[in-house]
Amino acid sequence: MRYRLILFLCLISFSASAQWWHINVGGTKKHVALPLLNPLKDNSLARLTASIKNKKANDAIVQPVDLGPSQFSLEAAEASTIKMAKHNMRFRIYHEASYNFSDLAQLYIQLHRLSEAKWYFLQSNQISREENDDKHTISNLVNLAMVKVDIGDMLSARADLFEARDLARTRGFQISVAEIENKIQAMELNVTTAPRAELKYAESTGNEKKAL
Repeated sequence: MRYRLILFLCLISFSASAQWWHINVGGTKKHVALPLLNPLKDNSLARLTASIKNKKANDAIVQPVDLGPSQFSLEAAEASTIKMAKHNMRFRIYHEASYNFSDLAQLYIQLHRLSEAKWYFLQSNQISREENDDKHTISNLVNLAMVKVDIGDMLSARADLFEARDLARTRGFQISVAEIENKIQAMELNVTTAPRAELKYAESTGNEKKAL
């Protein structure tokens, strides 16, 4: 009786499915291979930073443009240099004042105020002669000649260059002689140079002359 009961229980425990023979009797479960997922995109900050750097590297290199000193900076330098020149003239520090005047002249060249540049080169040159500062005198004569060329006073400019060349030759400044000779030759090739159209002659030259 016991054996019949066991056999009966075994028979009723089979699946009612017609595919009952596909049941894994061994007890091991077969794993089904799922399709692979698409890889995730790397949106990390490091990747974005590297992408930006590579893009910048591939972009065309833009060269900075030098616009030179601004009008404000030139006028500020003018006021400061005039103040120093007045101080040095007041306390009779003429050697320093001579360089202050030539610095002012260079500023006025950049501001296209050539009449003032010419006047300050003349004042600086007068002091440098009295102080026997030959190198400064030569430099002033050359710069003064260039200003006169821009104004259109070619004869006076040529005379200043000849004087600078003779002084440099007398003092044995061979490098200065060669440079001045080049400027004389260049000027001879451009004898018909016209004055600049944008010249702005200062109206306050006389007042500043009295103040100094």
